[in-house]
Amino acid sequence: MGRLLYNLLLPVGFIFFLPELILKYRHRGGWKSTFGERFARFGKRKTELTKFRGAVWIHAVSVGETVVALSLIRRYLQRYPEKRFILSTTTTTGQDVARSKCPENTAVIFCPLDFPWMVRKALRLFRPAELVIFETEIWPNLISIAASKGIPVFLVNARMSDHSAKGYRRFGKLFFSPLLRKFSLILTQTEADAGRFLSVSPKAKVEVGGNMKFDQQIPELPMDNVFDVYFGSDPENVVILGASTHSGDEELLTRCFLKLKERFAKLKLVLVPRHAERGDDVAQMLESQGVEFARRSSCMLPEKSKDVLLADTTGEMLLLMNSADVVVMGKSFAGHDEGHNLIEPALLSKPVVTGQVLRNFRYILKVLEENNAVYCCSDAELTGVLSQLVFSEDLRKESGQRAYNAIAPHRGAADRTIDALEKLLK
Repeated sequence: MGRLLYNLLLPVGFIFFLPELILKYRHRGGWKSTFGERFARFGKRKTELTKFRGAVWIHAVSVGETVVALSLIRRYLQRYPEKRFILSTTTTTGQDVARSKCPENTAVIFCPLDFPWMVRKALRLFRPAELVIFETEIWPNLISIAASKGIPVFLVNARMSDHSAKGYRRFGKLFFSPLLRKFSLILTQTEADAGRFLSVSPKAKVEVGGNMKFDQQIPELPMDNVFDVYFGSDPENVVILGASTHSGDEELLTRCFLKLKERFAKLKLVLVPRHAERGDDVAQMLESQGVEFARRSSCMLPEKSKDVLLADTTGEMLLLMNSADVVVMGKSFAGHDEGHNLIEPALLSKPVVTGQVLRNFRYILKVLEENNAVYCCSDAELTGVLSQLVFSEDLRKESGQRAYNAIAPHRGAADRTIDALEKLLK
């Protein structure tokens, strides 16, 4: 009954969703040439993709989940070199990262929309040995149709917020409870996540697998400082990087930067919007503040060094973080409290600054807080916290090392996930 109602409402929802889909397609960067796959149109790739029949289909969403999915595939191939994979993403930016970094034995596609005929067409083409879905991508038709065909379906690195659990419970008996039971196994990031899933569907098969983001492998990065061409190569420069920023974050960071700049002439600021298509909005904000800046999406390098860089590009976060001195994570200031993944700057041994509430990354925040390895502050306190780090190189080094040390003991989720999947398949 619940799925029937979903399929009746799906076309109506799609009509409202279509303008946003088109807008994102036009303005967001990334890989677009095979975007027709979102509508199960595989065209000339059918011959190529049939070679991957019987492979493991892994579905991620955007850049963050794709990076973790790629780490899982690489680890899987180390242990089972004969395995083949299909990696699907939803966004063009995720697709770009997947295509540029996927290992051998892996085909990359866009995941079709959740219309039944599109899902069936994809499953007939791929005939996957199993379907592995990352984190929160609960698509009813994809899950139900795959399960009905006898394909084991797994949800891995799964998380559920209190807010989501409350909403799922509201429609639990009718819809979400039976849907979650269709998973062969749900592997959650934490015990708290497992409890939330079970509160929605008490008979679902749920285990704690850990957070695979702790297992992320940092690729070899250039030794050169990527910011030298914008800021000059002065060794006394101190670079604050605002990572994955959202509306309001950039203006707050710019105000903090301008205050600190009065006392520290060598200070530099880099803003990396979560969505690169917001570059024009951020540029207008900087202009309104009277800030001269360079723009990384521009093909032209500045004729003279600047103090601010707008890095409105995609797929470069690790490269940019690696050259920064302090990392401020977005979506946790200026009225936002969802947060972003703190593990990447920690793995790079960078001092990490974030807001006081991270609803989507509470466990990671807890791990860092328990080891005195993160700076949590309010909007009003941000300038003071940054001031401490800007004026003390020793403090920056100590804080970055503590962050790295806090993450290390929590590795191993990828191997636990692989063990669980292989055990069920056998």
